[in-house]
Amino acid sequence: MSTPEHSPLGKTTAYADRYDPSLLFPIPRTAKREEIGVSQPLPFHGVDIWNAYELSWLDARGKPVVALAEFRVPATSPNIIESKSFKLYLNGFSQERMADAATLIATLERDLSAAAGAPVDVLLSDARAQGHAVVDLGGLLIDDQALDIDDYGPPRADYLHADTAQPVIEQALVSNLLRSNCPVTGQPDWGSVQIQYRGAPIDQAGLLRYLVSFRNHNEFHEQCVERIFVDVMQRCRPEHLSVYARYTRRGGLDINPYRSTGTGAPDNPRGARQ
Repeated sequence: MSTPEHSPLGKTTAYADRYDPSLLFPIPRTAKREEIGVSQPLPFHGVDIWNAYELSWLDARGKPVVALAEFRVPATSPNIIESKSFKLYLNGFSQERMADAATLIATLERDLSAAAGAPVDVLLSDARAQGHAVVDLGGLLIDDQALDIDDYGPPRADYLHADTAQPVIEQALVSNLLRSNCPVTGQPDWGSVQIQYRGAPIDQAGLLRYLVSFRNHNEFHEQCVERIFVDVMQRCRPEHLSVYARYTRRGGLDINPYRSTGTGAPDNPRGARQ
């Protein structure tokens, strides 16, 4: 069964060092989307951007090669890919000879697209630091507000509101205080989030209280971002909304979901915490 409880998460696992696409474990998005009232057609566009920092394989002569990899999984895909299975799959290339990088990319795109149920784009890049600048999410940081907070979950959408008596503005609000937990292992997932919108001004104190209320919440990264998007849309009614979360890496992978009323795709800036 493709449920989190049946995935490799939280289980002792032998780390294969040969290519094995059967290691990939897809989990349907449907159940969690139904929980927050999301159905077809989706109320957002978006993508899940994964970055892999521990990718290595052997070239045609047997010499190891290392690279960083970016994977873009469309939000329209029927499945997410469970992160530990993703790590195990990538580790399987460590003793696998590949004719060239193009062959590796084609293999990755084929296997990941099959698991996600939609085309997945793969980009390999040089592992040297000069090619990867650190750029934090742009916007007004809301974390320095002097607030008394004692609510750490479950998420409270009623904290969210916008002042409809004020003129429409365009604004990006950023917090580094997002934390949620893996629904299987309970391990914490730490992230930064950017909420970019056009509409009545969103109350910043309420937004920060809302984001902090994810602190003891158990949900995958992609599901948290979709919950934030839906809650802000329902409570604040912006004309345009984009929610972009940049999570810290675990097991050599970070996951960065983006959901928006627009059709564009975001850049992939590595934050200082990543």
